[in-house]
Amino acid sequence: ATVATDEQGNFLNVNADTAAAAIAGALNASEFVLMTDVPGIMRDVKDPSSLIQELDIAAAKKLIEEGIVAGGMIPKVTCMISALDAGVTATHIIDGRRPHALLEELFGSSGSKQ
Repeated sequence: ATVATDEQGNFLNVNADTAAAAIAGALNASEFVLMTDVPGIMRDVKDPSSLIQELDIAAAKKLIEEGIVAGGMIPKVTCMISALDAGVTATHIIDGRRPHALLEELFGSSGSKQ
């Protein structure tokens, strides 16, 4: 868990993806990558062929509203939106279980990109 403090010195347990998105924005990063244990954002979590390769902020918000993005993927997509709003150029959700997934995403197209 990512630990932080508030103005009064109280300890806070901060979602690691939320912290990473804020750091990426503060650093004016060009790319922000989240690794997870699924191929990326899928229209149907039971169908790997339903992987959404690319979407914009409006489409991501709509997928959340429609319940297509649900459960643990909601905070990840929300963090991606936050990073983009903070000035990050592109964000990616990739399957961290795959060998070389990060290299493939940065130099190819294996996960979901916003």
